[in-house]
Order: sequence, then structure tokens, then C-alpha cells
Amino acid sequence: MENISIDSVGEYANYFLDKILSYLPSIIAALVILILGLWVIKLIIGRLRKIMEKREVDPGVRGFSLSILGVVLNILLFIVIITKLGVETTSFAAILAAAALAIGLALQGSLSNFAGGVLIIVLKPYRVGDFIEAQGESGTVTDISIFYTILTTTNNQRVIIPNGQLSNNKVTNYSYEPTRRNNMTVGISYDSDIKKSREVLLNIVNSDERVLKDPAPVVYVEGLGDNSVDLSLRFWANQADYWGLHFDTIEKLKTELEDAGVSFPFPQRDVHLYDMSKEK
Repeated sequence: MENISIDSVGEYANYFLDKILSYLPSIIAALVILILGLWVIKLIIGRLRKIMEKREVDPGVRGFSLSILGVVLNILLFIVIITKLGVETTSFAAILAAAALAIGLALQGSLSNFAGGVLIIVLKPYRVGDFIEAQGESGTVTDISIFYTILTTTNNQRVIIPNGQLSNNKVTNYSYEPTRRNNMTVGISYDSDIKKSREVLLNIVNSDERVLKDPAPVVYVEGLGDNSVDLSLRFWANQADYWGLHFDTIEKLKTELEDAGVSFPFPQRDVHLYDMSKEK
């Protein structure tokens, strides 16, 4: 019995060894195709990226198109490899269709993100380099991929937002127009001179070269608050100058209004104390 078992094991070992040796050329060929295929795909995408950059194709369109092309080429490479290994393409096509259906049902969110990415590329609500606000986040768009849009915040943090949410919800694009209006509310005390305060505010912005002359800066009385008269200072600037001008103007408002004798109010509360013992 032991001799028969040993012989049977030897026969099975020889059988499997023969099978492995018979498939070995196909396996080696598949590995060679895989290595060469990945290299060719990388080469093609690199060349196309350089061509698009040379022709100044929109960065969002460039990244989105190259991402799709990479996926398609990798799928084709996979089909070539399994064909080389001897898998029948007809049966594989049926398996692939069934798998695609199952994956599609399981990844409905990803398909929604893909469709959202297509809409973003076609409709262009924002581009790479724009400063946007969406889904409670704000930052500069650094990449638009197949499924996600990547933002870099002002704190240099990386935020990844699904394209499906961006295509179906509100997005504020601060970079769409070349100019932007700055609205500043300045509260002055009730005993301060409104006309004098208006002159100081207009002199501050008119003396800065970054402030656009058309439309001209204006100052309105925005409201009468509990503790202050609220003045609204409105002026226009180019997108590139907006934030620097904003912070510089705030500093000048504080110093120059104080130099002009304009006082800033602060919340006050009167407290009255009664001696209850005298009433008793």
C-alpha cells in the first residue's frame, strides 16, 4: 500500500510539473508583456502630457483625460495578458460583463462621482488654480481627477471632495471674475462726526494704488446699532491684490480714524445697585 501511495504521489507530482512546464512559456511571455505594457503606458501618458502642456490645454481637462486614458490602457493590457495565458476571450467577456454589472451596483457612488467629473470638465464651473468654496471647505483647486477634486486650503491642508457632491451642490468660485468687491463694516460712536469719518475712509482707499477707480469707492451708513453707527466701506480690487489690500486697509482704518479723533464704541452695560435693607 505504501508503494502504491508513493507511486501515486509521484505520478501527480510529475503531472503537475508537466503542466507547469507547459504553461511556463506563456507565464514568462505574460510577465514580459506586463512589464513592457506598463512601460509603454507610462511613456504614452508622459508624451501626451507634454503635448497638452505645450498646447496649453486646461489643467483640469488634461488631468481628467489622462486619468481615463490610463484606466483604459491598463484594462486593455490586462485583457492581452489573460489572453496570452490561454483564457478564452468569449467566456472572459461574459464574466467581465457580469462583474461589471455587480461592480456598478456596488459602486453607484463612484459612478456618480465619475459623471460629476465629466460635468465639471464640460461645464467648467471651476478650473485648476481657482479659489472655491464648497461642502464647508475653501481652497485652491490643485487637481480634478476622475472621481475627486483636490483643494489646497490657505493653511496648506489637502482636502479631497467627491465630484458627485460638487456637481450637485452649491460651489462658490471666487476666481471666476478678474475683480472683486471688498465690503468692510466700521462702527463709530454716536458722538463721532459721520462726514469726517467718511472722508477718512475714502482717503485711505483712494490713496492706495491697488484700489480700482472704476467703480469708485463709496461709504454708506449701513445701520444704527445698539452701541455704534455702522459705516459700510465698499471698494473694488483685482483678485491678486484682494487679500493683501484687505488686511492693510483694516490696519489703516484703526490708526487713521483714531488720529482724526473718531472713537470706536464698545458694548457697555449700566448696573444699578439698590440697598434693600433701607426699604425694609
